[in-house]
Amino acid sequence: MSGRDADMRWSWRALALVTAALLVAWTPAQGIAGPATDQVKGTVDQVLKILTDPTLKGETKVQERRAKIRQVVLQRFGFTEMSKRSLGRYWSERTPEERTEFVRLFTDLLERAYIDRVDGYTGEQVVYLGESIDGDYSEVRSKIVTKRNQEIPILYRLQKNNANWEVYDVIVEGVSLVNNYRTQFSKIIRTSSYQGLVKKMQVKLEGEEAGELGAPKPKVR
Repeated sequence: MSGRDADMRWSWRALALVTAALLVAWTPAQGIAGPATDQVKGTVDQVLKILTDPTLKGETKVQERRAKIRQVVLQRFGFTEMSKRSLGRYWSERTPEERTEFVRLFTDLLERAYIDRVDGYTGEQVVYLGESIDGDYSEVRSKIVTKRNQEIPILYRLQKNNANWEVYDVIVEGVSLVNNYRTQFSKIIRTSSYQGLVKKMQVKLEGEEAGELGAPKPKVR
């Protein structure tokens, strides 16, 4: 497997695991919950409520159900910060209009990958291990326990925005989702151009093959 393929596999595998972590019943360790944890759990509860709402079941309710999930996800993930970090040094070279467009495209890509996995999710256990806070930054530690009793560590990195804790990166088994996207995006910009990256993102959102941005669906172990 090439380095590029490995990067893509990690990015999409991480998204699948994040989906799992945001869709199952959390099992917090005794006495370790904090403000960031409480807010993440609140997001979990809202998503579960939408998924179990009998009035939102069925094929005819897909769009309504996904719209409600999207609204919940937007409140917890700091997509602007994720976009900035994923674009890396190329962010400072972008105009305000280009930044707005990039955030929109990146947000849509992540949300689509997330929501596409929601309806077919069967459920694993997530154990919440604790959090640490340093000023306006927090790290939330958790692990997924799969049906084969394998443990997968997941670390959420959050930034405080007023009273809201927003996820700006997710580290799965020590590998950062943002760092992997930054590697992919930088490679495309170096070998093509920033405009080439935007085109690939647009093509991906239109449901067509997009080279480096395409990857097979991973399976949670």
